[in-house]
Amino acid sequence: MGSTSLTVRIGMDPPLRLDKALARDVPGDAALSRTRLARLINEGQVAVNGAVVTDAKSRVAEGDEVSIKVPAPEETHIAPEAIALDIMHEDDALIVVNKPAGMVVHPAPGTPGGTLVNALLHHFGGDLSGVGGMKRPGIVHRIDKDTSGLLVVAKSDAAHHGLAEQFANHTAQRRYLALCHGTPEASDPRLRGLRGVTFEPGNILRVASHLNRHRTDRQKQAVCWAGGRHAVTRARTLERFGAPAACALLECWLETGRTHQIRVHMAYAGHGLIGDPVYGAGRKLAQKALPPVGAAMAQGFGRQALHAASLGFVHPISGDELAFEAPLPDDMARLIAALSPGDETSTVS
Repeated sequence: MGSTSLTVRIGMDPPLRLDKALARDVPGDAALSRTRLARLINEGQVAVNGAVVTDAKSRVAEGDEVSIKVPAPEETHIAPEAIALDIMHEDDALIVVNKPAGMVVHPAPGTPGGTLVNALLHHFGGDLSGVGGMKRPGIVHRIDKDTSGLLVVAKSDAAHHGLAEQFANHTAQRRYLALCHGTPEASDPRLRGLRGVTFEPGNILRVASHLNRHRTDRQKQAVCWAGGRHAVTRARTLERFGAPAACALLECWLETGRTHQIRVHMAYAGHGLIGDPVYGAGRKLAQKALPPVGAAMAQGFGRQALHAASLGFVHPISGDELAFEAPLPDDMARLIAALSPGDETSTVS
């Protein structure tokens, strides 16, 4: 496939910067994000009134004619790997997969292979139009290595652009299931006095803060109130286990999507996730409040008990509303069964 070209006429009252003006005036069906446009400018692929411009901050004016050359996608350096995938949906524009716990989404220096992207490249077998100038899947959002559940991945620039916009505008619907220490209750005076924590009708916990890298451990995120990025998490108790309630099954949803957000916010609220080795380390369950098998299984659970259970969005090409649900993985299902094997102490909220 060769390069493609398009010409854009700068409209009225444009932003002064070239990249911002193009992000506004380039037709949506061209599927060129501001980041992609800035890269094309830097690579000398953009001309204003016939003169090549390589500075994204260059000034433009109403009526300027901008020519953009979009090179054919390059081959990716990431190797395809024959790894089984649990595919929930696939069409020409995107794929929805149910990622198992233990799989990293994208290769990184410490994890060059065995990732979801490696598996997808093998699955597509070269039938990929490319995203961001590279023949690779378009990762729109991520979930942690040891979190299971649903992800949507774009197969083209147009699909990636449309999906990324929905995630940026928080219109994509994502729900998680989690098992936490204790049970968040509106009646808890400790929570009522904790900054950023409120309860909404229906005993829905809301945690709002900023999140930023931890000051001493750069692999962790931390709650902060200045700097960082705004983050809002909500959680509703679905089931309580033990008498008194030693742990609970939660439904969590995100108003924003930050790294480790649910894990950090629940730990901040004093209800860290069972098995979380980073934010829940050292937490002990009230052994006598739970069935012995369930208590032992929860105490030795090998990952954060978090599952991306549902995902909904508007198809970026067809406009259809799509919704998917992924059943609980076996390890979480077994844990829940062990915590309440017909036990009368578990109650549904």
